Amino acid sequence: MRKVSVCPDKGFTLVELLVVIAVISVIAAIAVPGLLRSRMTANEVSAIASLRLTSTAQVAYSASCGGAAFASSFVVLATPPAGTSAPFISTDLGRPTPFVKSGFTINFQPGAGSVAGPPDCNGSSTLTAFYATAVPQSLNITGSRAFAINNGKTVWQNTAGVAPLEPFTTSATVTPIQ
Repeated sequence: MRKVSVCPDKGFTLVELLVVIAVISVIAAIAVPGLLRSRMTANEVSAIASLRLTSTAQVAYSASCGGAAFASSFVVLATPPAGTSAPFISTDLGRPTPFVKSGFTINFQPGAGSVAGPPDCNGSSTLTAFYATAVPQSLNITGSRAFAINNGKTVWQNTAGVAPLEPFTTSATVTPIQ
């Protein structure tokens, strides 16, 4: 009969497991802040892109449907003009405001001094000026800056986390994005 020996060195000791857990914890502590900063930067880039797209869509809308007027909402921009099938803005923005996209609350409203314009090519109301904003849902978590754009076509940022107000002017926290 063969004798089976039990090796006492199989497995890990408690100390070895604690060392591995400590090393993993240190690596995670180094990596997580970088990941969070990257996510916040990506959210801000998405917000800026959404506002720039809004301005571009408004220019195309004005040229195609309203003459000197702008769409009165994202929903109107997402409606194709009569006789076409292509809207001016994508469906992820073409919804009633406010809505959340990539950690930012997106809003749309008439711009400063705006008055009602003539009906557009679909019979929708128009505005003579627009104002769109993107504000982080959680300051310094989903974003560290808030953004706004109007028919001036420049995106403005506010490092205080609230949307820049019209008329846009440079201050300690409010600056245009080049």
